[in-house]
Amino acid sequence: MSRLLIDGHWVDGEAAKQTLYAKFDDQVYGEMAVASPEQVDAAIGSAVRAVRECPVAPYEMYRILMETSRIIDGRARHFIDLLRDEAGFTKADSENEVGRCVQTLELSAEEAKRLNGQLVPMQAAKGSTNRLGYTLRVPRGLVCAITPFNSPLNTLTHKVGPGLAGGNAVLIKPSNLTPLTAVELCKALLDAGLPSRRIALVNGPGSSIGQQLLEDPRINFYAFTGSTRVGKEIQRLAGLRGTQLELGSIASTIVCEDADQALAIPKILNAGFRKAGQVCTSVQRLYVDRRIADAFVPKLVEAARAMKAGNPADAATVIGPMISREAADRAHAWIEEAVASGARVLTGGRRHGNVIEPTILAQTEKSMKVYCEEIFAPVMSILEFDTLDEVIASANDTQYGLAAGLFTRDLSQALRTAQQLDFGGVHINEASSARVDVMPFGGVKDSGFGREGPAFAVQEMTEERLITVSY
Repeated sequence: MSRLLIDGHWVDGEAAKQTLYAKFDDQVYGEMAVASPEQVDAAIGSAVRAVRECPVAPYEMYRILMETSRIIDGRARHFIDLLRDEAGFTKADSENEVGRCVQTLELSAEEAKRLNGQLVPMQAAKGSTNRLGYTLRVPRGLVCAITPFNSPLNTLTHKVGPGLAGGNAVLIKPSNLTPLTAVELCKALLDAGLPSRRIALVNGPGSSIGQQLLEDPRINFYAFTGSTRVGKEIQRLAGLRGTQLELGSIASTIVCEDADQALAIPKILNAGFRKAGQVCTSVQRLYVDRRIADAFVPKLVEAARAMKAGNPADAATVIGPMISREAADRAHAWIEEAVASGARVLTGGRRHGNVIEPTILAQTEKSMKVYCEEIFAPVMSILEFDTLDEVIASANDTQYGLAAGLFTRDLSQALRTAQQLDFGGVHINEASSARVDVMPFGGVKDSGFGREGPAFAVQEMTEERLITVSY
């Protein structure tokens, strides 16, 4: 059962519990405790006091985060089983999620030891001969981590790890669809020796609990991954407080005439269909040079047909269920709408319960939702192009700008194109969802701002303080 972590203690929620159902077969796998407004208030107050009353030296935080990584690695089987029920992850997706979490904690631990400022060249200014200046990185205070269902462990760790490494306390509000994973992360942190009041966990609906968190001035920083709509509301209510927002996306990947097709196809399919396509950088628009389309597309479709969709408990399954029946309803309705408007299904398009087969569409138009809105499902559209200028303009023609991929052997062409694509990250000879947890990750335009990646996030979750000394 999911409990709440308030003032260093695991407690039951004072509001009605929420039953949790496995994403593939709707079997009950747990319950979620729901916090009352009073419990949320208590959690905030305790965490704020902990920053002052429970200091943790940088080396000690390094040790705690490293030990947490070892604990989670040792509990990998438990996390893998939980992620199967909670998020519908396949074995491969679960193993990747746990492995990346371990690495993110290790990277965050290292940043706890590296947090420093810089010397200011005061004597470069006239009249400052006997003056010394330097900066320090200091904690912001209380970081509120609001996280989504599609990466309930590693995305959460990308907020909690740097937040703690920067000397902050962290309050977690996980997705109501995947709350138990956050509980297990908190347990690992406490077992590693983290002062218990440095971490808090509350569950509840965004309309009430989330609103209360946003309106409380004691929270100093919000780290959020989710929809652009909610991100804009967080930014509005946060005002002058710090925010890191990783929001919606329509990710594009481009396959040029000279691309290494054997390299590109498996990377594109993995990027489009892992986690049932419920990744903000999943390939939604696949641009293929018209000169190679007749050879490339059939090979892509054939490989997609070999990807098994179904029960995530089956080790052979590559594509598991959508996060909910409502999500599957929406995605399947968008496919049917596109087909009714003239799109052609090259493979997939069918639904079995919450599972949607890996779907590749052709002849999609700008007016179709599968093209112009984030589908967040195992669905990609093939779009043929004649010139790079044409495809760059098309890929940029969206309010989003999180990530793009480009396959080409021409280095000059790759570098020129990367500078013209209006995305937070452009990956050459990788698909749009290529990611290593050490790198900066974030978007532009309506995909948000700020960067994940422990070395980059810890800078945002701390503030620079200037110290000067006259002598």
